[in-house]
Amino acid sequence: MRGEFWNELKDIWRRVPKIAVIILLLLIVTALSADFLALHDPEIGDPRQRLLPPAWEETGKWSYPLGTDTMGRDVLSRLIYGSRVSLIVAFAAVIIAGCIGTFLGLLAGFFGGWVDQVIMRFTDAWLSIPTVMFGVLMAVILGPGVWNIVIILGGTFWSRYARVVRGETLSMKTRDFVQLAKIAGCGKARIIWKHILPNVFSSVITLSSLQIGIVIVVEASLTFLGVGVPPPKPAWGLMLSEGRGGLLAGYWWLVIFPGVAIAMLVTSFNVIGDWLRRYLDPFYRNIE
Repeated sequence: MRGEFWNELKDIWRRVPKIAVIILLLLIVTALSADFLALHDPEIGDPRQRLLPPAWEETGKWSYPLGTDTMGRDVLSRLIYGSRVSLIVAFAAVIIAGCIGTFLGLLAGFFGGWVDQVIMRFTDAWLSIPTVMFGVLMAVILGPGVWNIVIILGGTFWSRYARVVRGETLSMKTRDFVQLAKIAGCGKARIIWKHILPNVFSSVITLSSLQIGIVIVVEASLTFLGVGVPPPKPAWGLMLSEGRGGLLAGYWWLVIFPGVAIAMLVTSFNVIGDWLRRYLDPFYRNIE
């Protein structure tokens, strides 16, 4: 058993996109270790150190490796703590959306009839709402805040899960093992929980890995527009919003570094999500 486990791990590592995994792991470790890695307080700056360039430029200082912003706050420290905010929002929102959408998709697919019609018509209507516009509206109503953004994004993206899980459930409930469970006297709740949910879980995981990148971009967009994570919290979208005015003045580091961080995190999740989709699909897995 142990040998089979290690062989499976080796097979996964051989196929996995290593650069994307390494970048993601580094960002997760950075977020978890922010209290130890940050050189300065990310929310409090030194007015005497305003707009210092990165350390490798002529007037830069190595005590502020990536420079400072308009309030004298260390850009590197804000990037480090910003990774924590982005990952917390992304994972929490995706978990909420996944739970809601999976539950509704299972109900719609398994029971069918009027239950399916009500849930899917509501899902279709929800899908037609522009994500950013709805997010802005809800953020104005609930107010800015990390957990408010989590609730907003979790309540926005559940519809994707509902459609995918509903389709998988429609296919699963006609399989022989489900029919045999019914004959054996298993209740509907047990069939859904023990027989159908485990078989649609791989699709949920794949969709979640792809949705995380979208959630990060939407969170950064809402924060950039001023209705997301409130200042002085260190968030990448907020750093872009605060630094955009200095870009034309030559303070490029205020937007380049958070922009690169967002791009790296989103790209890594998208690459891993695409790999998961192919790895968990038996057809793709057998031809690789």
